[in-house]
Amino acid sequence: MTMIKTDVFIRIAGFLGTFGLLAIWEAYAPRRALTNSKSRRWVANLGVVVMDALLIRILFTTGAVGAALMAAQHGWGLLHQWSGPAWLEIILAVIALDLALYLQHVLFHAVPILWRLHMMHHADIDVDVTTGVRFHPVEVALSMLIKIGVIVLIGASPTAVVIFEVLLNATSMFNHSNVRMPTCLETAIRSLIVTPDMHRIHHSVHVRETNSNFGFNLSCWDRLLGTYRAEPQDGQTAMSLGLEQFRDPDPLTLPGILVMPFVGSPGRYPLSGHEK
Repeated sequence: MTMIKTDVFIRIAGFLGTFGLLAIWEAYAPRRALTNSKSRRWVANLGVVVMDALLIRILFTTGAVGAALMAAQHGWGLLHQWSGPAWLEIILAVIALDLALYLQHVLFHAVPILWRLHMMHHADIDVDVTTGVRFHPVEVALSMLIKIGVIVLIGASPTAVVIFEVLLNATSMFNHSNVRMPTCLETAIRSLIVTPDMHRIHHSVHVRETNSNFGFNLSCWDRLLGTYRAEPQDGQTAMSLGLEQFRDPDPLTLPGILVMPFVGSPGRYPLSGHEK
């Protein structure tokens, strides 16, 4: 239980620290001008964060770290069958979990019923640090089940899971943030890590761009698996964000986005569809 309590403390500290730094960066050096009320969006997006945290706490008391502790206790998973150095096992587990997240992200775009859950994330008309933590509670619960399965399968250690969870939270907020950086710095970072300019393309209203750049942390998966797009067709500052079927910001309140998967149109975005 000590490890689980430590995990919670580290993740909360990491979230608050990363969120605060990126929010300040956005305020002083924004990449794009916002098109809608920031306070209205933040109330909805951060309200979802609170609901997600409560749901995961109720459904998965010990969370991903608890699954890693259980796998270690029983010797489950591939890495528990390999007697390599601990530091290398941690690196391999983090890389494997990041690949699993990339594949999960593609899956949520490919399967129409899963896309209905995920489209709440994409319906944000402006994209900033809060968009990085705006995911439907049902999607978050399904994602946790998938994550637990992958952790047990690969035998990720509790330390690796804590590192991955902190990285995932921080990089998701970073690559969704509305921050401006020098081109040379952005290019250098993008060679390893997904940057805001890279991931913002994934939030374009254009279907082909929405179905590209799926990575959250390592940028190599999109390049290796053929889903990489370097630039948006309309340019970073002129491109329209969100989904074509949700252009009116008024219904995009907290209640509105929570019911969206059940009453909203999925549009032409699922990978099984075709852009006209």
